[in-house]
Amino acid sequence: MTPTHPVIVVGAGQSGLAAARAARDAGLHPVVLEAGDRPAGSWPHYYDSLRAFSPARYSAMPGFPLDGDPDRYPTRDEVADYLDRYAQHLGVDIRTRTRVTTVEADGPGFVVHTAGGDALPAAGVVAASGSFGNPTIPDLPGRKTFTGELRHVADYRNPAPYAGRRIVVVGGGNSGVQIADELAGVADLTLATLAPISFLPQTIRGRDLHHWLEVTHFDHLPAAWLRHLVRKPLVLDTGRYRDGIESGRIDRRAMFTAFDGDGVVWADGEREHVDAVIFATGYRPAVGYLRSLGALDEHGLPLHAEGISTTHPGLVYLGLEFQRSFSSNTVRGVGRDADHVVRPLAAHVQQAHAIIGL
Repeated sequence: MTPTHPVIVVGAGQSGLAAARAARDAGLHPVVLEAGDRPAGSWPHYYDSLRAFSPARYSAMPGFPLDGDPDRYPTRDEVADYLDRYAQHLGVDIRTRTRVTTVEADGPGFVVHTAGGDALPAAGVVAASGSFGNPTIPDLPGRKTFTGELRHVADYRNPAPYAGRRIVVVGGGNSGVQIADELAGVADLTLATLAPISFLPQTIRGRDLHHWLEVTHFDHLPAAWLRHLVRKPLVLDTGRYRDGIESGRIDRRAMFTAFDGDGVVWADGEREHVDAVIFATGYRPAVGYLRSLGALDEHGLPLHAEGISTTHPGLVYLGLEFQRSFSSNTVRGVGRDADHVVRPLAAHVQQAHAIIGL
């Protein structure tokens, strides 16, 4: 390892770009490797109607505000374009269409292998690849022989292909409820959840929820506390979704227990034909490239403390849910986490250079 070896950042979404900014400011040499064709992470691939859950004033990277009305909720494409501009603003080396396949230890540093056959030496690695590439679908009985359409919300774009069909959406979080709401207008729709939906008002006393999260410093509470406070999904709501369920416009039922041929079996034993089931059941960190390194637990999850690897000095993470706070995996919160993990990363790089006499 030489002083010119870069810190390699895996992923050019909001987390990877935040890491690149923090590494640059710490005097490191970040090189960002992005599997996709633009430095916008998963934002271009979300469903068409998605908007940021926080207003523009709370949806920006440090020092680079979103233009326009600060109280609007930016669209999917607005956020993707904003991240593109932010990437150009950073002035760092970002390589798109470069998928990382494996990371190996190499003395005090690493070698990062790509799908294109490159083996890149690195003084440190930031795993900021998010979770969109690793959607989770529960392995319910009969799933493998289900003859209908089965997909994850990661592959959903808009309601047009589902018009006039019998559809079940699974999941009681924001994505599940939002997609059920828009499908209810064109399809025979049921929202299947393990428990009743828990709603969180988007506006409190005339101010967006995120204003109150900021002024109360809730965004800064330790993740360990939050795991006890937030035990189930909370759906941000202006009142539309609650009204939709209470009025019956969105049919909500307890989760079905199994697939059966071309249908599902509901909790009361009723069997019903369905054309498609869309799972909005979350994601797991897409960090399979670290498996052979020994940095993950038996479930494929990072072994870390507040984003700092507990197995390999010089390896850090960004964008994990509840990594350090309620907002760790959001545009508004990832900048704070980036500064936190880059400090020990920079110290490791400096120490490694000293050890090998450079």
